Amino acid sequence: MSYCDISNTDHPMLAYEIALQEALSSVTSSPKIESILLQHSLGRVLANDVKSPMDVPPFSQSAMDGYAFNAADLERFQSLIIIGQSLAGHPFEGEVTQGQCVRIMTGAVLPVGCDSVIMQEEVNVDGKQMTPQVQVSSGQCVRACGNEYQQGELALKKGCLISSRHIALLASLGFQSIDVFNKLTVAIFSTGDELVELGTPIKQGQIYDSNRYSLIAQLEKLNCDVKDYGIIADCPEQIAAAFNIANSDADVVITSGGVSVGDADYTKEVLAKLGNIEFWKIAVKPGKPLAFGYLSDSVFLGLPGNPVSAMVTFDKVAKPVLQKLAGEISSTPLLQAARVSSSLRKRAGRLEFQRGYASTNEFGELIVSSTGSQGSGMVGSMCAANCYIVLPQEQGNVEAGETVLIELFAANLA
Repeated sequence: MSYCDISNTDHPMLAYEIALQEALSSVTSSPKIESILLQHSLGRVLANDVKSPMDVPPFSQSAMDGYAFNAADLERFQSLIIIGQSLAGHPFEGEVTQGQCVRIMTGAVLPVGCDSVIMQEEVNVDGKQMTPQVQVSSGQCVRACGNEYQQGELALKKGCLISSRHIALLASLGFQSIDVFNKLTVAIFSTGDELVELGTPIKQGQIYDSNRYSLIAQLEKLNCDVKDYGIIADCPEQIAAAFNIANSDADVVITSGGVSVGDADYTKEVLAKLGNIEFWKIAVKPGKPLAFGYLSDSVFLGLPGNPVSAMVTFDKVAKPVLQKLAGEISSTPLLQAARVSSSLRKRAGRLEFQRGYASTNEFGELIVSSTGSQGSGMVGSMCAANCYIVLPQEQGNVEAGETVLIELFAANLA
């Protein structure tokens, strides 16, 4: 990949898909592995394929409270004799022979000689006799041994992001600990003389730094170890010093602000001396000024200074890069068709992620409405939204009633 000449302000914007592919293809994943207790694995990335160490379920069991028997017996006997019971954790000892049945509870071992279970609501019991009141088929209401997983069968793939569902599966397989990739260490700082830290009274021309807090929250949801270097002034020497420290401390360095074309936007200038910039403009709205490159020991992502632009570019570019670096299996965002409730303004030339609110109408149709003004500094438009309205690069205005594609917000934006 060639170096991007940042002195050329006419450098063409990369299409979003090309920029993302270039970023993903240029980074490699080689995180270290550690073994942790299962109860601490939520949100971590599985480092190895997991194969089932046993059959699941480990024995044939009842799926209902009822009576276990051999279905073939009902061709000869109208009623069966109840000879005992099988409870969860307390199996029936012995074998069920012709004309016999056993009272059984959900999850209990299916007794030897039985192949079926009938629900207790579908029988008539008179003393020790059980008479089915419905037709019975062989194997009904039984969870067969190894029906879900057989010993040695793949249960979870390497690169899986461990959720509560995966923890339930791993626990059911008996894993007390699990191998996961080490967390990424991400250094972050904001640049700009106009930025003020929270708790400090603002003066004319100053604003509070919201980007850092938003980005740190998104990083923590991705289970990264975050190093916060605060606000760095618009000073090349201070920005260079911050880069050098962050580069030595982190796998990835993320900044917000300073990657546009203003006279005081020094981040690109400093990075060009300390590393390489692969690209710095993408055809996305909000979020055109986005820099991607490398320092000597870390990956660099320079996000725009406008708050919504920073959130969107983190979600749509930085997040996939971080996921690959962390060893996580990539996934394609799920797009759904929805009917727009009002017209949308759009100029051809950039892919747009407009903020929308999706819901279903009284007919069960998926509809979406704009959250209002789409200014890149209006964080309220993100708070009111639950999805992106994804408008292709060459798309123009959209009229009310037309169909658009939407993408519900991912967990890190929720």
